[in-house]
Amino acid sequence: MVTSNHIHFLVRDTGSEVIARSMHLIAGRTAQQYNQRKRRQGAFWEDRHHAPAIEANEHLHRCVVYIDLNMVRAGVVKHPGEWDHGGYGEIQRSRRRYGIINLRELSALCGFRQVEEFQQSHRQWVEEALTREKSIREDRWSGAVAVGSLAFVERVQNELGYKTMYRKVVEIEEAYALRESKEAYGGDFGRENNALSQNNGVIWDQNHEGTKA
Repeated sequence: MVTSNHIHFLVRDTGSEVIARSMHLIAGRTAQQYNQRKRRQGAFWEDRHHAPAIEANEHLHRCVVYIDLNMVRAGVVKHPGEWDHGGYGEIQRSRRRYGIINLRELSALCGFRQVEEFQQSHRQWVEEALTREKSIREDRWSGAVAVGSLAFVERVQNELGYKTMYRKVVEIEEAYALRESKEAYGGDFGRENNALSQNNGVIWDQNHEGTKA
């Protein structure tokens, strides 16, 4: 999902600091090319990336839909299919060339054997979210370090150790999240707000089985 001032990636963690190293490369190359074109210096991105761990089950389903509805929450479009720079269109109309999303792997992580079955369910999830007015910003994704079952969140907390010193496990609807207190992020979740500050970021240096966004 590419917007005017930030982007969303949903990627599978394969360990060995692959996400941190990849994001470092992306940030550096983006700044380098932009600076050359504009004849300027300095960083391109205002803040560092934020990477919560998402358990690969129904929580992953919700995360996919949440990212799809990004520009709906921003009030730019009424349906994610109207935004060309997001994953919804590619999921529903898979590309034969120059595809970005690995649909087979995403389908498998979401519990489907066939891509077509995942595509059908994905359409239903989005339509249900729009019908139930679930396009507002959801508290569980705001600044969380991990989202999933209680066992998954506690495992991530134990693996990260001292890095989660000022965070706690909270229950949000049908999920658990490892995050700072709600007050740190403000109370207005009706629209997309500014990018998270670097204090909310966590450097991942251990192997995890979950998926990160």
